Amino acid sequence: MPFGEYPYTIDDKGRVVMPPAFRDFVEDGMILTRGMEGCLYVFPLASWKRVETQLEGLPLTDAESRAFVRFFYSGASKARLDNQSRVSVPQPLRAFAALEGEVIVAGAPGRLELWSPARWEAAIAAVQDNPPNLTFCPTLWRNQ
Repeated sequence: MPFGEYPYTIDDKGRVVMPPAFRDFVEDGMILTRGMEGCLYVFPLASWKRVETQLEGLPLTDAESRAFVRFFYSGASKARLDNQSRVSVPQPLRAFAALEGEVIVAGAPGRLELWSPARWEAAIAAVQDNPPNLTFCPTLWRNQ
């Protein structure tokens, strides 16, 4: 599972160097798409297949499900690392996530996330200022 956060830059052609810690995770290719909170999600192909299966299982008759699938799937773009371990981020996705100059590449369960530093700092501060009530996993924070 990828974890950690790494500051990088996005060049004028929209390419970001993949941190060495994450290269094996996406070496067989990846899917970039819109993520929540204004970041981009980067799924290795195997993880994307699981996501696709979940999206296909959403009810076509539910307007919210259709809207979510549209948001998530229509922004998807297939990518591979180049010879310099860079990934090219399409312009519409760069614009969505406000990626220019500095970029935070962060690990998450089953995916990576690309953030603008300002949005990353705001997202981290929001959790720090108002921690979630983790009722789904009550033992997570229990002293061990």
